[in-house]
Formats: sequence, C-alpha cells, structure tokens
Amino acid sequence: MKKKIAILGSTGSIGKSTVNILKKDHKNFDIVLLTTNNNYREILKQANEFNVRNIIINNNKNYQNLKKKFKNKKINIFNNFNTFEKNFKNKIDLTISAISGLEGLKPTLDIIKFSKKIAIANKESIICAWNLIQKKLKRYKTQFIPIDSEHFSIKSLLNGKKNNIEKIIITASGGPFLNLPLSRFKKIKPKNAIKHPNWKMGNKISVDSATLINKVFEVIEAQRIFNIDLNKFEIFIHPKSYVHAIIKFSNGLTKILVHDTNMIIPIFNIIYDRSEKSIATNKINFLTLNNLNFQKPDKIKFPSLKLLSKFSNKTTLYETVLVSANDELVNLFLTGQINFLEISKILKKILELKEFFKYKQIMPNNYEQIYKLNRYVRLKTFSLSVLSQKC
Repeated sequence: MKKKIAILGSTGSIGKSTVNILKKDHKNFDIVLLTTNNNYREILKQANEFNVRNIIINNNKNYQNLKKKFKNKKINIFNNFNTFEKNFKNKIDLTISAISGLEGLKPTLDIIKFSKKIAIANKESIICAWNLIQKKLKRYKTQFIPIDSEHFSIKSLLNGKKNNIEKIIITASGGPFLNLPLSRFKKIKPKNAIKHPNWKMGNKISVDSATLINKVFEVIEAQRIFNIDLNKFEIFIHPKSYVHAIIKFSNGLTKILVHDTNMIIPIFNIIYDRSEKSIATNKINFLTLNNLNFQKPDKIKFPSLKLLSKFSNKTTLYETVLVSANDELVNLFLTGQINFLEISKILKKILELKEFFKYKQIMPNNYEQIYKLNRYVRLKTFSLSVLSQKC
C-alpha cells in the first residue's frame, strides 16, 4: 500500500527537496495534499505530476484567480484548512510541515489530527508554541520528528536516551561574514548577507545565519523538543558544516553526527524511516575531517548570541517577541531601511522594553494569542526602527 504524504509549503526549499525525493519513487507514495501561499504555478505543476487531489493556496487573490481559470475537476483547490478539513477525514501517514515563519503555525496545528507522523521544519512554530504543538501531538497520538539537520542529528544521537547528557553542541558555519572585520559590518549589503557559504536557503533564513540569531533559535528549539536544560547547550563555529551535532555524555563517551551539507539527507531518512535504502549525494571527503576547525563564536561580532541568556526552559510569549521582532528587522534590512548592525542592536532594545517583560511569565494558550502579539511586536519594531529615524 502506498504511503500517504502531505507537504505544507511544497513550493519552498524544504518542500521542493521533499518532492524531488518522491519523484524517484512514485510507486510507493501518494501525495494527498500540497500547500503554498503564492506560487500557484509551481504547485499546479507538482499536483499534475503526482496526481494530487487536494491543494491549498492561502493567498486569497491567487486562490480566486486560479479558481476562475482552473477547470480540472480532479483537483480540489482550497483557500484554507477550514475548508479542507470538511472534505478530508482520512489519516495521513506522514506530513512534512515546511511553511516558513509564524504563518506555518496554524496549518501545523490543524493538520496534526490528520497525521500519524509529522516532521516539522518550521522552527518559529516550535519556539513560540511548543506547548500547543505538544498538546495536539498527545491528543491525536501523532509522532513528531524534527527536520532541521541539527535537531534531526541530536535525535539520532540520543536514540531515546537523555539521562546522562553533559553537553550538547550545535554547530554553526559562521555565515558569510565569519572572517569579515567588524569595522566593515556597517557596509554589508543584503545581496552579500543572503550568500550562505554552504547551504542553499531563502533570503530570510540566510540573513538569520549571517547574524547567527538562527543558532539562538535552534538552541531554544532543541530545548523545547528534547526537554534538556538550556545550560547544557553550546554553540561552536564549524565552517565546513559537516558536523551537525555533538553530544558529550557523563560516562566519558562523545558522539558526533556527520553528513553532507544537503537537507535532502534528513528529509530522505525521515521519509524512509532511516531504512537501508540508499541516497545519491555528494560524498564527504573524509580527509577534511582531519581539521574540523571548531571555534567559539565571537559574541562581539555576533551579539545576537548574547540574547540566549534572556530565555528559560519553558515556552512563553516572550519567544514570540523575539521571533516577531527579528522577522520585522530582517525585512527592514532586506528592503534597505536599516543596516546590518542595527538588526541585532534593535532586537536587543525591543527585548528589553518593559512592556514585554510580562510575557516571560505567560504561556501561550492558543495561536490567536501568538498572532495578535506577533502583529503588535512587528508594528512596534517598525516604529522604533524606521519611524523614529524620520522624526
């Protein structure tokens, strides 16, 4: 029997990687749902290739335009999950949740009840709403797997055991500006910041990698997923990006997980449940492992790393403040309204505003609460970043 698959965000980088894996094995998989926000041409191409019966296009304008033009009655086109839910009652074997940003939170929460297993690449949802996700996972007995290479690696190394952990090291490439003098940071342009040295990623996450705030996100994400104290995590710079996680155990053993810089590898292993099926990727030159070149990150050049100390081991709305403010600041940088150094500088200022301190003690109760705070924080960030400069 074919394994039923759903891909949320099928036109993004993780979604496309998933589709490319499934292309080579049509006979064993049935894609029952694809979703996108804007790229309706790509999603239609995917739907036609795999005979997908259901697609969701969240952007209402694109949805309406497509509904008028599209005559294929074999494909059901929905505008949101509410309309999809009314037409779909079966369990999906595996859902890949790859919608970027907080826009992916509601779809992730909505599809859990339809999924036997869900693999999530949306770090913002895990950081801001892990307690809500966990509640749904338990209620519907849905298995969870992290997709990000660091968290997939940690899960693989732990193998269900976490009692004798001394330290977990998450690695960072250091981004495109690892060796750039701090004196030149103010002149960094968006076109330079989105050129990641090792990974092919979207603009927003590439900027997060350049500031290293993505590693703050990944540590918080790992703490939530594995319920391990934040103090046991450390970030090392590893420019080659072959090593994705290191775990030091109290019994004297240290485990390392290595794979090529290609997200297809964790996705492939999730789809095939780490079976013996082989995958063709670039082979690691093991001679390069003779010099892994680990180093401590420079927190003067990358001050975003200092923000990790402001967070605790429990999910609160304060993480929404972090994610939302950073999202807005990256957007302002990419559109030329602030410079590169101001991303970290203003982010720190936002987190230190007294009006946001109360959120350190408040757990999110629902996604509406998170979205409402997200909108407010983004407006506040825009006001402090741009409007204040014009006054």
